[in-house]
Amino acid sequence: QVQFLESGGGLVQPGGSLTLSCTTSGTIFRRNGMGWYRQAPGKQRESVAGFTSEGSVLYEDSVKGRFTVSRDNAKNTIYLQMNSLKPDDTAVYYCNTYPAASRFWGQGTQVTVSS
Repeated sequence: QVQFLESGGGLVQPGGSLTLSCTTSGTIFRRNGMGWYRQAPGKQRESVAGFTSEGSVLYEDSVKGRFTVSRDNAKNTIYLQMNSLKPDDTAVYYCNTYPAASRFWGQGTQVTVSS
């Protein structure tokens, strides 16, 4: 079974920063693009940013210039550096294969942006 383990969420004030981490199996990490998704209360899950299997890096318009996705292939880990956080960024953040997510989802990590 595919597993994703997200961490790094928390409560942060508007304008603050957080870095999220996600690990998965080496097989999944090497064979697929990997990316981040989020689901805000009452909304559908949406993609945020990620690496395609061809190596391109994509960002949703709402996070361009504020979020940076990176990866450590030796650790089978991807990261999401989030700067200039806004209340609208409040959501549970998940990682998965990208840009097409698998049907397996981890627990996610909660990010709350509030003063």
